[in-house]
Amino acid sequence: MNNAPALLLENVQLALGDGDARVTALDHVNLCVNAGEFVAIVGPSGSGKSSLLAIAGALSAPDAGRVEIAGQDVTRLSASKAARFRRENLGFVFQADNLTPSLTSAEQLQLAGRIAGRKDVPVDALLAAVDMSHRAGHRPGQLSGGERQRVGIARALALVPRLLLVDEPTAALDRARSHEVVELLAERAKVGGTAVVMVTHDRDVLGHCDRVLEMVDGRLSELEASAL
Repeated sequence: MNNAPALLLENVQLALGDGDARVTALDHVNLCVNAGEFVAIVGPSGSGKSSLLAIAGALSAPDAGRVEIAGQDVTRLSASKAARFRRENLGFVFQADNLTPSLTSAEQLQLAGRIAGRKDVPVDALLAAVDMSHRAGHRPGQLSGGERQRVGIARALALVPRLLLVDEPTAALDRARSHEVVELLAERAKVGGTAVVMVTHDRDVLGHCDRVLEMVDGRLSELEASAL
């Protein structure tokens, strides 16, 4: 059994831009997230949160430091091996839902499962979990922004990922639905053992998380409960 953390970042550094426009996106960032843990990251726009998700998801490489996912040093993988590793181990929920326009909600989940080599994806149960059973036969163009977001979450969960990276999952949702979605993520972490890292501006849902960290000017620090 692999007892390594689901996500480990050690002294990660990343700069973006050139010349006078060069800025530090990640400044000696350290982060450890274990299986079954739900971690939220807050912070102002431009503080480095999106860069952190890209590095944590093996979508880009840091300038320095080490990134391990389930014990695998992903900074040493070739582009093709990194892509395969992401398919087999990671789930992503971005603000842009990236749903396939021609596929229904149910077909989105079925396709995700096939790509990841998963058999018997519980499509009906996953859509029910995000209250989208009544939209199973609808394509993205027939859904609202919030509905597309919920289908995106169900699609990510269909992969049964070791690590789920979520970017602003409540941005298009009302308050009640926001809590329902974040509760679902918390349940997936607790029951399914998936490690969840969520970037959010919605401090109203932070009570569902195990830990809350704040990113400011590329630096990551843990927030005390009294600061929430």
